[in-house]
Amino acid sequence: MGLLEPHGRGRRPIRRNELNPPGADPVFIVHSLAHAVATLTAAAESGRVVVLLSAAGAGLYAGPGWWRTLIQAARGAVPEARCKTRLDCADDAGAAQGAIRAGVEALIFTGRADVAARLADIAGQRGIEVVSKRPAATLDLAEFFFADSDHLLRRCRDVLALVTRAC
Repeated sequence: MGLLEPHGRGRRPIRRNELNPPGADPVFIVHSLAHAVATLTAAAESGRVVVLLSAAGAGLYAGPGWWRTLIQAARGAVPEARCKTRLDCADDAGAAQGAIRAGVEALIFTGRADVAARLADIAGQRGIEVVSKRPAATLDLAEFFFADSDHLLRRCRDVLALVTRAC
């Protein structure tokens, strides 16, 4: 992909539970605090539980401290919202161990099964969930990175309304 070639993000921003079973909690990929707050605000208004998912591999380049702080701030801004969170550590065991030490709620590790089992054992002792498959996103907010908060909230509301009707 060259600098001026299309990146493909805008092709299908809404995925209608391609890999997630019907009735599953909608998954929003968030890249900033504004994304997380908009998602949680829309979730609180709709009464739905949502999953806040980091970008792929964010556990490597942004780190678990950033993720934990982002989630705490978003939950503080919208305390009535109900959500689950997932930090994607890709196949990097070191990033997954860092996420466990940082006390994230749940992480995604896509590496070898034997390593995943050991990580799950360590994480389970701390009440942290390890998921081995990245869920399909209902909405990836990457293309709305610089959008204002009103636009983000409107988009999240629209997607949650669409998902609710589909259930």
